[in-house]
Amino acid sequence: MVSRALIIILDGLGVGALPDAHLYGDENTNTLGNMDRVMGGLNLPELEKMGLGNIIPLKGVKPQEKPTASYGKMAEKSVGKDTITGHWEMAGLILEESFPLYPKGFPREIIGPFEEAIGRKVLGNKVASGTEIIEELGEEHLKRGEPIVYTSADSVFQIAAHEEKVPPELLYKWCKKARELLQGKYAVGRVIARPFEGKPGSFKRTSGRKDYPLKPFTKTLLDLMKEKGQEVISVGKVNDIFGGSGITRSYPTKSNKEGMEKINQVLSLEFQGLVFANLVDFDMLYGHRNDFKGFCQALKEFDEFLPRLKERLRAGDILIITSDHGCDPTAPGTDHTREYVPLLVYGKGCRKGVNLGTRETFSDMAATLAELFRIEGIENGVSFAGKILGEDLYESL
Repeated sequence: MVSRALIIILDGLGVGALPDAHLYGDENTNTLGNMDRVMGGLNLPELEKMGLGNIIPLKGVKPQEKPTASYGKMAEKSVGKDTITGHWEMAGLILEESFPLYPKGFPREIIGPFEEAIGRKVLGNKVASGTEIIEELGEEHLKRGEPIVYTSADSVFQIAAHEEKVPPELLYKWCKKARELLQGKYAVGRVIARPFEGKPGSFKRTSGRKDYPLKPFTKTLLDLMKEKGQEVISVGKVNDIFGGSGITRSYPTKSNKEGMEKINQVLSLEFQGLVFANLVDFDMLYGHRNDFKGFCQALKEFDEFLPRLKERLRAGDILIITSDHGCDPTAPGTDHTREYVPLLVYGKGCRKGVNLGTRETFSDMAATLAELFRIEGIENGVSFAGKILGEDLYESL
């Protein structure tokens, strides 16, 4: 019987534009393929062995006759291309409407009540890079004490404030007020606190970021596993993405390096259930900043981590490596990109080299894990458990 499953999200690692990518302005995007092209070929020997080069043609990562993992790719069925949508779909929840976006800033119907709630006006109220807007408005903020409000190509309401002018606890209270207000048709995916420090010309964001997401509006795989007494352990920002819903233990992290270390630590614990981990640096530090070299280096570091990870896996463990959307650093702009995501499934009790094809929805993961853990209640997705498990292990389910 499967005892533990580990999902690792390589945040933003798409593998080619979806058929509807033109609706999002994302034609010809391919996060992995385009980086391989501009770098003259990626060197990822461990992922190559697992079958990454069997998913899409790559110059540096060759297809294998006998991959050590099963492989395929998944299409996003939900509307949108943001982090929450991707993760929720993997947990069995498909969104038919996208979260609201505000490319021209937030309307008075939002800003007015927020200003009234916090007792002061706001600065900014536009689409902006977080680092650029604090340089632009940070000095004025220090003079006036008014928070900097901004958004991005994602469905987010971000509030930046200098820690010496606005104590973080007050900033967090403002974010909670915003979360209370941003409901119904204004229900953005996340409200984010962005404290910063420093002097004009050298402002920098601190580690005090806090996210205030919407909670899933129906039960997901995580809730159902928790109800059945299984552990659901979050590593990285997964707890925030689900608003804590269905999570039994949470280990926040500040970097890919810390995330990989925490994954290894968690796997040394005695438990039965799911570890859901997100490695955010790919997206946050590199994809959104068009830094394809940094993205590729982060992939190399993850590749080098894989042998140590595999040593931690036990006979009843299953490892799934995938992503939540694309974030092509070679494409114009800095937004997420509407792409397929890779799917690699590995385990000592799993079949090797099975072509899982193109899955119609990320929810196939939820359906598969539900079957593996004998969980009922997942309505979306088609399980591929029978394809990845050896006959003896599958019959034991």
